[in-house]
Amino acid sequence: MLVLAVACARTPERGGYRQAPGPGANPQLGDSAPHDWGGRGPYGHAVHGIDVSRWQGDIDWNRVRSAGISFAFIKATEGGDHYDPSFHRYWREAAAARIPRGAYHYFYFCRTGAEQARWFIQQVPREIGSLPPVIDLEWTHSKTCPRRPPSYEIKREAAIFMEIVGRHYGQRPIIYTTVDFYRDNRLGDMRAEFWLRSVANHPSVPYPGQRWAFWQYTGTGIVPGIRGNTDLNAFAGSRADWVRWLQARLTR
Repeated sequence: MLVLAVACARTPERGGYRQAPGPGANPQLGDSAPHDWGGRGPYGHAVHGIDVSRWQGDIDWNRVRSAGISFAFIKATEGGDHYDPSFHRYWREAAAARIPRGAYHYFYFCRTGAEQARWFIQQVPREIGSLPPVIDLEWTHSKTCPRRPPSYEIKREAAIFMEIVGRHYGQRPIIYTTVDFYRDNRLGDMRAEFWLRSVANHPSVPYPGQRWAFWQYTGTGIVPGIRGNTDLNAFAGSRADWVRWLQARLTR
């Protein structure tokens, strides 16, 4: 059974969004550094979610759900030998709060796609009702892996990762990416759903012509139940579209 969090019509807390117009505006969510979107912002979207890692600390997942958060992507792994120490706890707690959740992998360029796929599979349970896995493709700033391989190599190894992981979980992974990485490597020709980071413009500006399922629109979001800033994301469609998307994309 799909359980979706519905935004409550409470008075916005101080520090919340400025002028959040539209039927999907959620007054319980906020932004510590709100952006002036010029009429093409994310606040009118009906469905919003978070992505989190160990840096969010202790999370009150029931408060998060009550605030209108409809999904969560949780960092699981990096490269071929690192996992987020909060992943398994967040994974259990989000499920207990009945928030649809998925896991993401931060891709490194010093390990093969096959190695990284095996590591992700070792750490992330294959559970009914999970969101599709995510491969996070962006330029890394790691001292242990500073290389920037050519785009053909990146796309080849990412495709291998996606094939192995997709076969295991029964869901093709979503690609998360950033403006510069997408542009530098021409990721638009990869066959996948996209989760796009764009904190200064509507995604149609920095990613012209690219369809997307999720839009990461701020890294300074405020969500009841989470201390400090967190990433906020919007789903591309209506609430009815979200229900249909979940029915098609949850792990079976």
